[in-house]
Amino acid sequence: MALAYKYATRAELKFRCGIPDATTTYDTRVDDALNTASRDIEKACGRQFNKAGAVTARVYEPCSAYLVEVDDFWTTTGLVVKTDTAADGTYATTVASTNYELRPLNGVQDGESGWPYWKVCTVSYLWPAIWQRAPIQVSADWGWNAVPSGVHEGCLILAEEIFKGSDTPFGSGGYGSFGIIRARQNPFCWQRIKHYAKQQAIVPVG
Repeated sequence: MALAYKYATRAELKFRCGIPDATTTYDTRVDDALNTASRDIEKACGRQFNKAGAVTARVYEPCSAYLVEVDDFWTTTGLVVKTDTAADGTYATTVASTNYELRPLNGVQDGESGWPYWKVCTVSYLWPAIWQRAPIQVSADWGWNAVPSGVHEGCLILAEEIFKGSDTPFGSGGYGSFGIIRARQNPFCWQRIKHYAKQQAIVPVG
């Protein structure tokens, strides 16, 4: 699935909400709920879980002389890392693959395989120390190879709440003491997706 696509299907949410698959009356609302839930999960986790399906270039600033954190990319096929040492936007220097190492190592994090790479660490090489514009360009096929099961289930949990909330009188559904309920505020959704968040947060309760 392309980036910005839904993390669960219309048929799955209709089944979860007890809507016959042949009934199309609620399809627009179902799709809206899935899209909203998917984007909320991305905001809560700070990453996207689909894959682009094509290599494109993005630019970054390093975190240190040895580390640059980038967006998730799921394969090294087509991966190219370049630097712009002249600050002219040309990214003329290609960094040899022997001069960097990708993390998480082996695509494994906390014992779970299938993770994308999102850190590029130098080996016998230093990222530019001073820059006037983003000095690092990474070309990659962005995203995840497959949507994690926790993200898929979290999307259905949140989408069901959003869909059913629209049936509440005066539009008050989907609201809690902290305003519109989002992925981090829904404890059932957050429990399933928190492992994938770049910056985990304390979930408000009450």
